[in-house]
Amino acid sequence: MNGDVDAVRAFNRFHTRLVGALDEHLLKSDYALPQVRVLYEIAHAPRDRAPSASDIAQLLRLDAGYMSRLVAGLEADGLVERQASADNARRMELRLSERGRGLVATMEQDSTREVARMLEPLTPAQRRALVGSMRRIRQLLGDTPDDATLLLREPEPGDLGLVVSRQARLYAEEYGWNREYEALVAEIVAGFVRDFDPARERCWIAERDGEVVGSVFVVRQDDAVARLRLLYVDPVARGLGLGRRLVDECIRFARGRGYRRLVLWTNDCLVSARRIYEAAGFRLTGEEPHHSFGKQLVGQTWELDLGSRQGNFPGS
Repeated sequence: MNGDVDAVRAFNRFHTRLVGALDEHLLKSDYALPQVRVLYEIAHAPRDRAPSASDIAQLLRLDAGYMSRLVAGLEADGLVERQASADNARRMELRLSERGRGLVATMEQDSTREVARMLEPLTPAQRRALVGSMRRIRQLLGDTPDDATLLLREPEPGDLGLVVSRQARLYAEEYGWNREYEALVAEIVAGFVRDFDPARERCWIAERDGEVVGSVFVVRQDDAVARLRLLYVDPVARGLGLGRRLVDECIRFARGRGYRRLVLWTNDCLVSARRIYEAAGFRLTGEEPHHSFGKQLVGQTWELDLGSRQGNFPGS
């Protein structure tokens, strides 16, 4: 724990220097970071409900007395105006004056240019990784960004090794599977790369703001049958319909390449995945107990007739 605490404190010191939070005046303005944050929150409040000083203090976790002094100073400088709420005369709403709106617009432009200069030396992949890591930090510490986008793309160098690592870690944490599973995933991925047939096979990598959060493979079994393999959705991306999207892409691809059946092997303990397969129209064709990955399991074979239009997937 001590080492973790030291690492977080070191990151906080780095970030403080990076954004200039210690500067007396932020973005070459006459105002410090707390004042600028108050102006920002007023500027970006919902149009139908201007914030009160209490609202912003709660959002920024600031002492009410300190917040009152910040607002008073901004009001004295002609940047902020107070007005009684139409719904509650005792509630004083905060709005930016014309001068305040001009100052915020200038600082927004300066901040955008400053961040763009910071990102300019990074490659697109490095920028995606940076943004994804920032989002992950926010999620782990209790924030829930709601503007993420999911991208399905072909694998880039390093992605397939990450797929092996992520799957091994996930199934060890959630199901207690041992290194045998990691070996199996590594063998499947290595075989995919070694024998890859671009006309009949495909891998999708799911990316959420620069972070890999899922994957799936379709491989050729024979001319008539394709096999769906290694469906994976990271816990941070659950509830977004990503598993359904990945399976839908597999079905669409296999059907478009002329396969007559799509098959897969899974284990009965993977309940969420099984529900996705059932919804897509797969049917269970066989079960067999086995001891693998350090556990007693029940393996299952599922098949989808690609001539059928069953299931709830668009295009399936």
